[in-house]
Amino acid sequence: MTENLSKLLAAAAMCVSAAACSQIPWNSDPGSARNEETSPAAAPAVSAPAPAAVAASAAAPAPAPVALLPAARPTPVVPVPPVVTPQETNEPAHSIDLARPADDLWDRIRKGFAMADLESPLVGVRERWYASQPEYLKRMIERSKLYLYYIVEEVEKRGMPTEIALLPMVESAFNPMAYSRSHASGLWQFIPSTGKTFKLSQNWWADSRRDVIASTNAALDYLQALYELHGDWHLALASYNYGENGVARAIERNRARGLPTDYLSLKMPPETRGYVPKLQALKNIILNPAAFGASFEPIPNEPYFVTVPTPSAIDIRLAATFAEMSVDELIALNPALNRPMISGPHTQTLVLPADRVDAFQRNIDAYDQPLTSWQPYTMKGGRQPRPTRCQARHRALQAQARERHHLAHESRPGLSAAAAPQGVRCRRAAAACGIPTSGP
Repeated sequence: MTENLSKLLAAAAMCVSAAACSQIPWNSDPGSARNEETSPAAAPAVSAPAPAAVAASAAAPAPAPVALLPAARPTPVVPVPPVVTPQETNEPAHSIDLARPADDLWDRIRKGFAMADLESPLVGVRERWYASQPEYLKRMIERSKLYLYYIVEEVEKRGMPTEIALLPMVESAFNPMAYSRSHASGLWQFIPSTGKTFKLSQNWWADSRRDVIASTNAALDYLQALYELHGDWHLALASYNYGENGVARAIERNRARGLPTDYLSLKMPPETRGYVPKLQALKNIILNPAAFGASFEPIPNEPYFVTVPTPSAIDIRLAATFAEMSVDELIALNPALNRPMISGPHTQTLVLPADRVDAFQRNIDAYDQPLTSWQPYTMKGGRQPRPTRCQARHRALQAQARERHHLAHESRPGLSAAAAPQGVRCRRAAAACGIPTSGP
């Protein structure tokens, strides 16, 4: 009997040990691991004895007190760190898919950046300046929306880097009416002599330096020639600002002294030394607007304006009415005009928004009144223009006044004109001309 009881007690001890070992968690649920980590230390687990052992105990008489084996200590629970799931974001990645046509013109411009970056402290200076002028930057970008697509198109047709399309930001802040103290005018700031070299007419009716299409083509022709001259875009841009002869002299000076002839090594005026850094700063801001606290609204990657043939003559106000737009909007697309009337022989095309062409054509076809309220005046045969007649009459009156003054002087030989006081001489001259005077 004692032997059987000992076997039963040994079996019970083994069950207690197995039950304690069964408390080790096998799952790796992050939530349960965190709960285990923050809960108090677990008490020793108590498990019920096996059913066979319970039955045997009930049948056997109560044994003498026997020291039970201590319950096995549970294995410490090792906390499992939670798995961090990346948060999904609705913001598109900044990377550009070069295989897909851009819907936003800014993306198209970024794809075409191909000019070597300029490393200069002046770039940082200009970056900080633009970043500190958000209203200025906003106005400039807003103006550029009218012209930027056309300029990018022309730049890409010539295989030029799209940084060139940003050059009007540096030159005129995309203001086609900009006029400098050196008499440069338009988006690309042509001076009169350079404008004539590139066949930009400047007459009473219009100044083609302000014409968006003509000046853009002339500027790109000029920049291409400068790049072919230097083989370096930084030097080509410096020549555009300073003049090719000035940059050539600076290169020769450095070459004679055995110095480098790159853009940063040349001695040039401060304006030219800061010219390319301005463009580089704008490029950096457009590449990563958020880094400078800026934001650019998307610009549709499609033409904003088209050209239509100009009637023989038409008032600007009437043309704006036909196109169902304001006069200011019409002039913003046709800034070359100098007069309130568009003259066909001097302005061959009219620039209109692409979505207003149909309205313009429909309204002009339905209009049966004269297109202009300004009429040319032809001088009648034998008559001189009024300014010439006025000048001739003025010269005649001057001659009469001199003759009368001479006669008055001869009638008083005792007092010479040279010796007479100034006031007396003036009164004599006035009297000789028949002008009444006061005083003695």
